[in-house]
Amino acid sequence: MTSIEQARRIAALAQEKLAKDVVILDMHQVCSYTDYFVVCTGGNPRQTKAIWDEVHVRLKQDDALLPRSVAGESEATWIVADYLDVVLHVFTPDARGFYRLEDLWGDVPQEIPAAVGA
Repeated sequence: MTSIEQARRIAALAQEKLAKDVVILDMHQVCSYTDYFVVCTGGNPRQTKAIWDEVHVRLKQDDALLPRSVAGESEATWIVADYLDVVLHVFTPDARGFYRLEDLWGDVPQEIPAAVGA
């Protein structure tokens, strides 16, 4: 699976768990440690955890992919999972507004995946 395919798969899995405002940021031009960020929002810490759990379980079962590292699971306001070529960021609305990754990396190309089932 290519890195963009992996990013799109992660985005689709997050959307299946009703993640909002899912965006894929192409990081090729601005950093050397990953190809893409997948950024999404859960309605509250419980949902951010559910989104992360779904992505983690499905990638492990279906694609034999495990993250190199994961942070933020216990508080679940910002969960970040590093899959090397793709880094997943799952935020609560307040945390996403505070950190504003899309603004920070505003000069990179963005892809907004089609909604699942659309």
